[in-house]
Amino acid sequence: MTKAKVRQMAENILAEATKAAKKGPPPVHLWNPPYCGEMDMRIARDGTWFHEGSPIGRAPMVRLFASILKLEEGRFYLVTPVEKLGITVEDAPFVAVDFTVENGVVEFVTNVEDRVVLGPEHGLRMEGGAPYVMVRRGLEARVDRKSFYRLMELGEVEGEWFGVRSSGVFFPVMRAAELG
Repeated sequence: MTKAKVRQMAENILAEATKAAKKGPPPVHLWNPPYCGEMDMRIARDGTWFHEGSPIGRAPMVRLFASILKLEEGRFYLVTPVEKLGITVEDAPFVAVDFTVENGVVEFVTNVEDRVVLGPEHGLRMEGGAPYVMVRRGLEARVDRKSFYRLMELGEVEGEWFGVRSSGVFFPVMRAAELG
């Protein structure tokens, strides 16, 4: 596929996403368009979005692309009702950059301004020493270091585990015996 064709498809996706965003969050989980190829778009581990090797500096555009991101069978795609383009994600597509706590409920905010209440539907998991929180439909945010350290200050021991409680759910982080 030529660069011109991919660029045209990217412009089509952007136009469709812009229209959909005016009506609320796009129902990407309902969209199953045909696969149209790969797009030279990458989400770096730090949450920076790149297109054709250059960072996308416009936050509204990044949020728009994030709203049409879909995970299918371990692959990430930007989708509209009529097109689906594969993109590269180095780690998680989002980064949880802060959180608040109120009445025993932890609410994260991501780099694309999603708000996620840690609880039964939006769990916290650890992988390779890194914490991840579920954002939506299989899409996760890696919790940044400063937020994770603050979160651990709220931790408690339950049985053999040290972890965090939110919305009445305990999320284990490490074995209590590993605490220093």
